[in-house]
Amino acid sequence: MHLARVLGRLVATAKYPGLEGVPLLWIQPLDENGAASGDALVATSAISSGPGDVVSWIDGREAALTCPVHFVPVDAAILGFVEQAARLGEVVARQES
Repeated sequence: MHLARVLGRLVATAKYPGLEGVPLLWIQPLDENGAASGDALVATSAISSGPGDVVSWIDGREAALTCPVHFVPVDAAILGFVEQAARLGEVVARQES
């Protein structure tokens, strides 16, 4: 499980069968210090989240299991909100107000 900040929502004019109605979000992975880590990517969302939210996400085959149809080509999925993340007592990420 990883941390990311949601950058925005995406709209697809055509979707793979089984992904109809599944929200797509653009996320920026975060490192252990809460800083951007690597390239932004597209993830499906099992929760209702939006721009600015800090979320937990998974990658790999397990990500497709969060969709209503499990055998779809999904590599990243958002699982939940993160209100605050701390490392060694120091807050590294929190929800924007």
